[in-house]
Amino acid sequence: MLTVLMTIIFMIPLTFTYNNYWSVHSLMFMISCIFMFYIQPTSMFGYISYFMGMDIISFGLIMLTFWICTLMLTASESVNRFNYSKNFFLFNIIVLLLLLYMTFSSLNLFYFYLFFESSLIPTLFLIIGWGYQPERLQAGIYLLFYTLFASLPMLVAIFYLYNFNGSLMFFMFTEDFMGNYLFYLAILFAFLVKMPMFLVHLWLPKAHVEAPISGSMILAGILLKLGGYGMVRVMKLVVSLGLNFNIIWIVISLLGGFLVSLICMRQVDLKSLIAYSSVSHMSLVIVGIMTLTYWGFSGSYTLMIGHGLCSSGLFCLANISYERTGSRSLLINKGMMNFMPSMCLWWFLLSSSNMAAPPSLNLLGEVSLLNSIVGWSWGTMFFIALLSFFGAAYSLYLYSYSQHGEMYSGLYSCFNGSLREFILLMLHWLPLNLLILKGDYCMLWL
Repeated sequence: MLTVLMTIIFMIPLTFTYNNYWSVHSLMFMISCIFMFYIQPTSMFGYISYFMGMDIISFGLIMLTFWICTLMLTASESVNRFNYSKNFFLFNIIVLLLLLYMTFSSLNLFYFYLFFESSLIPTLFLIIGWGYQPERLQAGIYLLFYTLFASLPMLVAIFYLYNFNGSLMFFMFTEDFMGNYLFYLAILFAFLVKMPMFLVHLWLPKAHVEAPISGSMILAGILLKLGGYGMVRVMKLVVSLGLNFNIIWIVISLLGGFLVSLICMRQVDLKSLIAYSSVSHMSLVIVGIMTLTYWGFSGSYTLMIGHGLCSSGLFCLANISYERTGSRSLLINKGMMNFMPSMCLWWFLLSSSNMAAPPSLNLLGEVSLLNSIVGWSWGTMFFIALLSFFGAAYSLYLYSYSQHGEMYSGLYSCFNGSLREFILLMLHWLPLNLLILKGDYCMLWL
């Protein structure tokens, strides 16, 4: 684990040399490929050092982090072209990568908390430094205060746990720690806000809409997954309380996921629509983890990986349209099929993956989650049906409204995608649809 860490650290000085954007990018691809050989196909911790180690959940999410961070550089080519302080941009992304890598590979709950919170800072810099509108300051403050407000009680809970348990290592956790309601609330709430759960989700659409493409990709791809990962790790401590109280979160998430799907149906901003669809997908992940079943855990993990690739790809598409038209509005980005015919295929492929069409990883995750949630209670079937239906509906709405219809008269030049953009989209779509061939790594890890 330390070898990869040192590789990332030694890339930091490289970001300050002259004209090196693509060399850093190539090196990050190289690290991603090297890291693939580190696969840990069991739920046991492997590659253990003093405080770092990895099991299958960490491996999948670290791999996703490397992949998304590399593709962020591919997508943010305009930062390089117009030289929007690109050295600091590279530095920012490498630091973010470093912090996320440490978050997922920490074996100690306190270290996890430390890096979990630190990853906010580079994200904030991305939004405030490279965002588009003046409202980005407000979005950054929203992001900061929502997540910090929720996670300070968690710090107290961690100290409380250490006081009783004498250790914060994940594999030293005592099963079903104690029947303390406040502990349960404090340790879970931070992750629920990060996911984000409905009712505390307002920071997400704001942050997404104001963030540059790289910020949106890392937010949708990785930062939402921190919540799910944390919940999977600490759920062991609060099992018996979970059996009593998880129903609250399940009800809020199912109801909220359905309401957010309805909100998606009347968005006119491309980015906003994709951001709200993330909330709806993550609500399923929350419910899956809260059922405390094996199907639920593995389904949540699968959907987290699938959604990270799919949502990130959709944000790239929205950004490609934005770079052409200067607007994110669906009213202006209509009839793109005439304007960019080849892009239409990618819109179709990624929108269909977003509605969990086969053979995407989202399908595997959602089928498994349906099993776990209906197995938990038959009463959830109605809302699950609505969630799935509206999930397909807003994906179809996004695709048909952006690709069909009469073209906006202000668009006068015809320019299809560049090779870089097609490669970027292919690198999102291929792993999303090829990983289902190796579904056992996602589903059979216990």
